[in-house]
Amino acid sequence: MMERMVAEIKLSKYYAIILDCTPDLSHLEQMSVVIRTVKLEETPEIKEHFLGFLVAPESTGLLILSRLEELNIPFSDCRGQSYDNGANMKGKNKGVQARLLVKNPRALYVPCGAHTLNLVVADAAKNSIDATSFFGNVQKIYTLFSAAPQRWAILKQHVTITVKSWSETRWESRVNSIIPLRYQASGIRDALLEAREKATDAITKIEAQSLAEEVGSFRFQICTVVWHDVLSKINTVSKLLQSSTMQLDVAVNLLESIKSHLLSYRNDGFAAAQASAKDACEEMHVETVLKEKRLRSTKTHFAYEAPDEPVRDALKRLETTFFNVVVDSAIASLDDQFETLGQVKSKFGVLQNFPTLDDEALEKQLTVASAERSFSKLKLIKTYLRSSMAQDRLTGLAIISINHEVGRQVSYDDVIDDFAARKSRRHRF
Repeated sequence: MMERMVAEIKLSKYYAIILDCTPDLSHLEQMSVVIRTVKLEETPEIKEHFLGFLVAPESTGLLILSRLEELNIPFSDCRGQSYDNGANMKGKNKGVQARLLVKNPRALYVPCGAHTLNLVVADAAKNSIDATSFFGNVQKIYTLFSAAPQRWAILKQHVTITVKSWSETRWESRVNSIIPLRYQASGIRDALLEAREKATDAITKIEAQSLAEEVGSFRFQICTVVWHDVLSKINTVSKLLQSSTMQLDVAVNLLESIKSHLLSYRNDGFAAAQASAKDACEEMHVETVLKEKRLRSTKTHFAYEAPDEPVRDALKRLETTFFNVVVDSAIASLDDQFETLGQVKSKFGVLQNFPTLDDEALEKQLTVASAERSFSKLKLIKTYLRSSMAQDRLTGLAIISINHEVGRQVSYDDVIDDFAARKSRRHRF
């Protein structure tokens, strides 16, 4: 099966490499290796070949070169490399892409669009205390209900969409954990109050009461609406970017649409969020005002550059320290993270205008979505019941599962005969 895939890669000659890493249940860093080619037939077809998992040490760049050498695939034929936007991968001096470019200047680096969007949201969230504390409360709500079947049953009596845990790494996917709070805040608050009444220990009572007050606050509802609006748009585009047939010009247009949406949202989004939050609070019969927080003042000496006067209006302060910070950080990060993709479009975008291309594009946007999908298979194959599985067996099973189209072409009779020949024992007479 591997020989068949290598033969197809060599027949296409030029290829691109796609790498991504994730830890498995044995706490080993597994690197997924995918090679993308163009199958030269009457109608050119984009093909992706999963070549297995490799245990990734620090020298990831050298590791992929060793793997290509083992398979006798010339790295000189590589014309593209795509990874996530981590510093160790995209670094201009010591990053993997820079080290590989030294060996092959034609292996153009294109960052993964989906990973980059994730970093955009992460950058936006970490710059605001209200943003980070909001997701902390969201996780606390899920933990409280999921910790006991009785409390989960109480939740299901009040809502139709149950709360969900959010991912530590996939920021854009956190919209799934916000949807219940966005559209069923009243039911979740009622469930928290009932859980408080039926709790038998003081800690649970206090936690449920605190979270019920938080969900019923005007501040929390504004944060819920803002994050739902931002993450919904970004998550939709992120899913589109993960398509293996995504075209370069379409990817750039999608990213430009996100920036345009954020710029427009920057102007009127906070007012719209207030209106939606007010409706949610009225449904819960709670006040639609932000409680003023006492600002501590300290004596300072005169200076030519004195600090700005603190904003004392609670609503204006929330807009300044939360809404503006989140949206502005997302816009700035969007420009910075997708600079490389814009450079690629400037080089190859002209190919899109050739009249001979018809509806097909010659240049495709490289993403590591294929590598991401291989991680799903990794979790299915290497479970806690099979955590001691050897690396060769893990890679072999993953290759068979992911490259199932090639696997169907393999003759089972030949495999059985080959297995029997290797396992046969000689009997002495």
